[in-house]
Amino acid sequence: MNRLSCKRTIATVTSTRAEYGLLRGLLQKIQASPALELRLVVTGAHLCGRLGRTVAEIEADGLPIAARLPILDETCPDEPVARTIARTIAVFDDEFTAHRPDAVLLLGDRFEIFAVAVAAAARHIPIAHISGGDVTLGAADESYRHCITKMAAVHFPSCADSAARLLRMGEAPDTVFCVGGLGDENIRTLPKMSREELCRSTGFDLMQPFGLVTYHPETACDAGDPAAQADALCRAMTAVPGVFWLITGSNADAGGAVCTAKMQDFAASHPDRAGFINSLGLRRYLSAMNYAAVVAGNSSSGVVETPTFGVPAVNIGSRQAGRTLCANVICCEASAPAIEAALRRALTPRFRQIARTAQSPYNGGDTSARIVKILETFDFSRPKVFYDGPGTGSGRA
Repeated sequence: MNRLSCKRTIATVTSTRAEYGLLRGLLQKIQASPALELRLVVTGAHLCGRLGRTVAEIEADGLPIAARLPILDETCPDEPVARTIARTIAVFDDEFTAHRPDAVLLLGDRFEIFAVAVAAAARHIPIAHISGGDVTLGAADESYRHCITKMAAVHFPSCADSAARLLRMGEAPDTVFCVGGLGDENIRTLPKMSREELCRSTGFDLMQPFGLVTYHPETACDAGDPAAQADALCRAMTAVPGVFWLITGSNADAGGAVCTAKMQDFAASHPDRAGFINSLGLRRYLSAMNYAAVVAGNSSSGVVETPTFGVPAVNIGSRQAGRTLCANVICCEASAPAIEAALRRALTPRFRQIARTAQSPYNGGDTSARIVKILETFDFSRPKVFYDGPGTGSGRA
């Protein structure tokens, strides 16, 4: 507890543009809460030049940044993940020693966030975890996410399937709050650009039919070659006529730099058919999704957020395998013929009509306000127990 203000200090960590886009509204509400003190810690890709230094988006929103903690090696885009994890644990152990919060709020499943959770758990600092219980079989994030769950004191899953999975993992029911998805809330509440504004902002003609494309490397142990998969996507985009491809950069995972380079080369080689922007930022990204004829790639947003818009989505490969899917999503393998066929189907009037009927399972109403209320009142001093199910009792973990 912050002794001077009698507020709870909630340290919130953001490492990527996508994560910050989801957290943005929640951070503003934490900052406005009379019972909470926001300590915003910025790290990872936000502070990395080769990944767009997206901390500028946070600065533009005017949120107070309490600490900027670099963890990525600018000179080594393919540094082994284990080394980055080790560095991140050390950096955040220093942070939590110098500035001990009442709780650490973390979203998702990336290796950087896992490392932050390890540092917090080792210092016996309670963790509040957003989006636990999800499944992404094609990414190493799968194991990181579930590890964070077992370290967390309170859980904010984004849909009923994920909440039920947390209970099966042994999390006590009174620590699991199915609040809905922050991405869904953003879509419903954030003012979008007009199509004309989007054209001016990106510098591309998006009055024509366009596809929004984000492709990340697969990181499961049996993942294929990211360069070959990115090439397959580029060949498929070339083969599908009548569509301009608006492409964003890949993430900081191993192989991400290769995927980004492939997409940049494709856009440079097809200036009349494609444009590349490393990071669109939240408002431009959601605005682009709103007007897109199709959303393609393997980003979680293609599965989780497109149903709210009712836009067709093509989910490539296995990175998002296991997530709850809606009627607007077509899944395909990461080969050029399969991607081309899926894109062509997604662009048909018949499938567009199917996509419009999609019902998102992630609508929890005022998700961010619900999270804030729980952060204000949850008893973080309670011991964590393993929940064995109804009528079986529970023992301390």
